[in-house]
Amino acid sequence: VQLQASGGGLVQAGGSLRLSCVASGRTFSGEIMGWFRQGPGKEREFVARIGGSTFNPTYANSVKGRFTISRDNAKNTVYLQMSNLKPEDTAVYYCATRGHGSSPTNYDYWGQGTQVTVSS
Repeated sequence: VQLQASGGGLVQAGGSLRLSCVASGRTFSGEIMGWFRQGPGKEREFVARIGGSTFNPTYANSVKGRFTISRDNAKNTVYLQMSNLKPEDTAVYYCATRGHGSSPTNYDYWGQGTQVTVSS
């Protein structure tokens, strides 16, 4: 089982990025898929998650209204559209699956992470 995240980069404040995470090795269409991030010197934190069959999204308060999570089960892929980015969004972003809730410890499978840097 592998999760491959991509789409990170350097962007100015107010800009946008779209992250992708492709799962391989098995199907995750029935599983919750989530995005987490870890900023410099910080603990890994929840960003967003989306239900497997309901597609119901949940967001951290810090990104609500700016980020949108979506998924394409046919492609075993989850996306994170990030808009109006702020310097405090700078972090390594990780996708995860086979889990529940907002705690990173609740998820079994993780991608390798993709760096997002927002300059002021």
